[in-house]
Amino acid sequence: MKALLVIDMLNDFLNKDGALYCGDTARQIIPFVKQKIEEFHRLQQLVIFICDSHQENDLEFQMFPRHCVQGTKGAQIIDELPVKDKDIIIKKTRYSAFYGTELEDILKKKAVTEVQVVGVCTSICVMDTVGDLCNRDYKVIVYKQGVADFDQKAHQFSLERMKKTYGAEIR
Repeated sequence: MKALLVIDMLNDFLNKDGALYCGDTARQIIPFVKQKIEEFHRLQQLVIFICDSHQENDLEFQMFPRHCVQGTKGAQIIDELPVKDKDIIIKKTRYSAFYGTELEDILKKKAVTEVQVVGVCTSICVMDTVGDLCNRDYKVIVYKQGVADFDQKAHQFSLERMKKTYGAEIR
């Protein structure tokens, strides 16, 4: 089975009034991400939304502005994306979608062999999650037109690192 990880496509990252808006380049990936979700739904493959979800006093706020606080609009998936009841939503508190979550168990239980990845931010949560996927020997595909970052140099570096260091396929 294949799985699509939709990473942090949340109001605080993708809406202009969001607490940690990733910029207009991030908004540009929304149609592609929506298309991938619809494709996976049509093929009855697994769609997993990975959602940043912080406590009010999270230590991450020492490095980044307060964002994606549990129970706020900023922590919700953007309205443009189709979320179905059968989709899985995983809340995370750190950059990697594996840290302190049930993601590994879900992928094993569903017999996933290939993981496709879209979302934000390329240089943070996407790259850390892709590294952990590759370290677990999954076939990983990252779509250039499906990932974005507020820092374009970090975005390009991360795409190269995911390809050359982790072995992910960048399309």
